[in-house]
Amino acid sequence: MNKLELLRTFVRVSELSSFTQAADSLRLPRSTVSDQVQALEELLGTRLLQRTTRKVQATQDGLLLYERSRELLAQMDELEGLFRQEATVLAGRVRVDMPTVLARKVVLPRLAEFTRLHPGLELELSSTDRRVDLVREGFDLVLRIGPVLDASLVARPLEPFPMVNCASPAYLDAFGVPRSLEDLSGHRLVHYVSTLGARAPGFEYLDGGKVRHQSMAGSLTVNNAEAYEAGCLGGLGLIQAPLHGLRDHLESGRLVALLPEYPAPPLQATLLYAHRRLPRRVQAFMDWLEQVLREETRV
Repeated sequence: MNKLELLRTFVRVSELSSFTQAADSLRLPRSTVSDQVQALEELLGTRLLQRTTRKVQATQDGLLLYERSRELLAQMDELEGLFRQEATVLAGRVRVDMPTVLARKVVLPRLAEFTRLHPGLELELSSTDRRVDLVREGFDLVLRIGPVLDASLVARPLEPFPMVNCASPAYLDAFGVPRSLEDLSGHRLVHYVSTLGARAPGFEYLDGGKVRHQSMAGSLTVNNAEAYEAGCLGGLGLIQAPLHGLRDHLESGRLVALLPEYPAPPLQATLLYAHRRLPRRVQAFMDWLEQVLREETRV
């Protein structure tokens, strides 16, 4: 009985909350995956997973084992690589989460650069605007925009993302071009909130190093970055967003930059991971990603 293989199977089932999906991912029969988890439970003398007809969920013992197992398996992968003749060849899986716009507009167009350097790596890229649970959902690395609220995670700050105010030509034809903060009283803002129903802060700008807010009218409130961009392109109001996501629209004329003397504060960007000792494959991806984002923010 290979105990490490039992742990790998258990970790994959925990990450995907599904025996069937874990079996597909591991290229094993579903019955083998189920037998391996059962064998691990018998070996440890505890129930690790609660199984229902609708989902699979870790027990408290299962959550504890999951966290310890991920660290152990990462260390074993690193040990296996220490004595290979080709020490620079990386293999295994890297599971990452990042915001949708960053994934689509910045990372994915350049990801082939990384895969050419490390063809033995398998990448799983989640792109969502919700805050994923790094540990519970089994991510090796999370790129988060905004403040870091979980002090239990290791945080690697990145260069902040510069912001831009903009609107579509159609909107400006209808409402005019705002040239001062006073002009904003006659304009509309596409409001962005993380949870619908929450109060939108309004137009944000820096004044002597302090963040100020100016209330603005608006007919649309969204909770998704792509909807935010689409609302602006559709002429529904001004938006304030990271420059990297709007550069193509600004260069093509689909959007127009406004009020450059009143930028919103740059967005904080952070790479988060659970343990200070990272597998080399995760460290390699993190270093590459940081370099890509550094180049993007300096353009």
